[in-house]
Amino acid sequence: MTREEARLKEAEERSAHWRRWGPYLAERQWGTVREDYSPYGTAWDYFPHDHARSRAYRWGEDGLGGITDNHGRLCFALALWNGRDPILKERLFGLTGTEGNHGEDVKEYYFYLDSTPTHSYMKYLYKYPQAEFPYARLVEENRRRDRRAPEFELMDTGVFDGDRYFDVLVEYAKAAPDDILILITATNRGPEPAELHLLPTLWYRNTWSWDAAGPERPTLRSSAPGTGHATIEAEHPSLGPRWLYGEGTGEVLFTENDTNAERLWGVANPSPYVKDGINRYVVERKKEAVNPAAVGTKAALYHRMTLGPGESMTRRLRLSHTPIPGDPFGKEFEAVFAQRIHEADEFYATVIPKQLSDDPKSVMRQAFAGLLWSKQLYHYDVRRWIEGDPACPPPPPERLQGRNREWLHLYNEDVVSMPDKWEYPWYAAWDLAFHMIPLALIDPDFAKAQLILFLREWYMHPNGQIPAYEWAFGDVNPPVHAWAALRVYRIERRLRGRGDRAFLEKVFHKLLLNFTWWVNRKDAEGKNVFQGGFLGLDNIGVFDRSAPLPTGGHIEQSDGTSWMGMYCLNMLAIALELAKQDPAYEDVASKFFEHFVYIAHAMHDLGGEGNNLWDEEDGFYYDILHTNGAARSLRVRSMVGLIPLFAVETLEPEVVEKLHGFKRRMQWFIDNHPEFREHVQMVAKPGVGSRRLLSIVSREQLPRVLGYMLDEAEFLSPHGIRAVSRYHQEHPYVLRLGGMEHRVDYEPAESSSGLFGGNSNWRGPVWFPVNYLLIESLQKFHYFYGDSLKIECPTGAGAKLNLWQVAAELSRRLTRIFLRGRDGRRPVYGHTEKFQRDPHWRDMVLFYEYFHGDDGAGIGASHQTGWTGLVAKLLQQSGE
Repeated sequence: MTREEARLKEAEERSAHWRRWGPYLAERQWGTVREDYSPYGTAWDYFPHDHARSRAYRWGEDGLGGITDNHGRLCFALALWNGRDPILKERLFGLTGTEGNHGEDVKEYYFYLDSTPTHSYMKYLYKYPQAEFPYARLVEENRRRDRRAPEFELMDTGVFDGDRYFDVLVEYAKAAPDDILILITATNRGPEPAELHLLPTLWYRNTWSWDAAGPERPTLRSSAPGTGHATIEAEHPSLGPRWLYGEGTGEVLFTENDTNAERLWGVANPSPYVKDGINRYVVERKKEAVNPAAVGTKAALYHRMTLGPGESMTRRLRLSHTPIPGDPFGKEFEAVFAQRIHEADEFYATVIPKQLSDDPKSVMRQAFAGLLWSKQLYHYDVRRWIEGDPACPPPPPERLQGRNREWLHLYNEDVVSMPDKWEYPWYAAWDLAFHMIPLALIDPDFAKAQLILFLREWYMHPNGQIPAYEWAFGDVNPPVHAWAALRVYRIERRLRGRGDRAFLEKVFHKLLLNFTWWVNRKDAEGKNVFQGGFLGLDNIGVFDRSAPLPTGGHIEQSDGTSWMGMYCLNMLAIALELAKQDPAYEDVASKFFEHFVYIAHAMHDLGGEGNNLWDEEDGFYYDILHTNGAARSLRVRSMVGLIPLFAVETLEPEVVEKLHGFKRRMQWFIDNHPEFREHVQMVAKPGVGSRRLLSIVSREQLPRVLGYMLDEAEFLSPHGIRAVSRYHQEHPYVLRLGGMEHRVDYEPAESSSGLFGGNSNWRGPVWFPVNYLLIESLQKFHYFYGDSLKIECPTGAGAKLNLWQVAAELSRRLTRIFLRGRDGRRPVYGHTEKFQRDPHWRDMVLFYEYFHGDDGAGIGASHQTGWTGLVAKLLQQSGE
């Protein structure tokens, strides 16, 4: 057992609280739903970036490369100033949903380079321009561009020309669970001496302004300085005392984390010391803005320096729950850092395959780092948010009928895995399910806890729905929670030699409620055909599938029904696993077996009405639009028609033969419903019994669907499976109805549509989560068919591969997005030459939200390591 594994064990046994401190600070708290108290839900406008430096947050905090405790009480992060910017760099800047020509987007360069699961060691890099940061130019130029133009990026402004920037590296090492060593290294990459102001900042989240008789205000105060270092003493009613030691004898600045109402609204402040006091002291040189008594709730250690070309400077800090006798930066400091780095290497040597070369090893480790850095304290009490705080003016009455009003039970105050802590600093239910697959490779206990958390009474709605995301908890995400739970269970069983049946059982019982919600709400007519809305695929359809159709009527969704078929099979597999030790689960296994067969049959005969989501002429699955008593296929070749492949499972005789009640009921059902047999295929396993394959897609249909999927003129790109076929580049799908034209084109990069905010695009690019499920489905089909089923890959190439080999080829195409090719270039960085050639940039990997359908360049959220972190699992299981 490595030392990091021992720490994980201590954390799980609660003998040492190694998880108390971590990178749980958001990258963006402004512009979120939680901070929005407007009448009509205009979150971006109500709390903009310009307010963030001056206005106390209600529900969280944000910062640069920072940490906080697991309740977000005490925060530490960087602040920087280059002597030119109009404000301190205390947080990342980006465009709002209305400012960007493709929606919200962070306009900074920062990298999560390393982290262990307990955050015993972490490393973060921020690249800070020496020229004035072009805030206004980024807003104005992106606002000027339309949706057909590319985004205007920070690199395009020229501020990194001539390498005139600082690399600011932040490293953390835990000497003990509550003793955190911090090392900050700033390097001038430019050709000339450059000024840098470094302000490591410690502050308390404002918890005292919201109740008339609020909780006791915590305090930060200057303590007696030691030899060569400054000390800030902190006291909090629940967190207790803390001491921050800072190397050097620079100034220590104090203010309060309270709103500057005078700046924002022209109202007098109760105290002259407010949230932006340190900013005003440094940038505006207003000495009166900080408290000369050296006390407050926000404090910074102020270091001013000039670095020559290539010169580096380090500053050491230490945050501890006990006073450090003697020198806090003695030999122990360097020894602990060296030891934690060694232990991190030792831990990942047990996770990352030894046979990988250095580049994929680095990609895999950075993927894990991104996943671990993307943990965030998420705090949101919906009832309190809607009704308002006692010490504040009541919110506008329109809010009582506004966003999330049906989720008054929801109370969240947990560390949660986020998709992207700037672009999506709020959880998304189906994203999180995918995050847990690679996370289970390094921290199965955290993965299990996250999946259970979303099924707890303060998350899941009383009716059984799992909350989607804060913009609309009632939106419907694909039901992948059961799939993730089963995968995590199996990953842990492989790693530890035993499966956690208590976890699986706990998840299963709560998912029964969620499954019932799906059946009752999304199959209202009881025909085993499901709707569900956009289902995470944003703009993939002809229409906005979450809104009433402009044509009237409704859509029978190929993907909605297929997701439910997959859900049935996941629940069946869990029930069969649990039935091995408890026969009571046999009956519910029979229920999911039968429900799956009904769904599979309904897809080929909608509700017994003769309509078919399968198009026999085309050999593909389509949505069906019902209007004015007529039904028509929406013949868009998209991921919607590939999702039926996800619903596949093999029943092995070694399992079924031991479950007599389940076997008997299954055989009776098959014997008495011959019309369903095409979805239950059987082959004999000599000496054991019959193997059964349950699948929506039949043996005859499978090669036809895969023929499209593996055609490079259709879905197959050099870097994975596109969300919409390239066929539609020359042949856009056009539907004329009611005097209106609706169309879908192949768009391999950003969307030209404003549908769903316009910041994501499912009409051509490659998306990791669905590609991962396609790979897994191919492996499952191969598990049943073996070499009896081979197919051309690519279509028309002549040579045929079995489906396991096809899955491996898709995996290689996806991982190649991030790996340096023979030309030294990484497809993820497209034509951005600095990322491709510069030695200080080219090995820093970003895990984007989705990828260009033709060249693999990263698009969308730049730090969505969440589900794109699945690349770590692909490298682990399939190599490079």
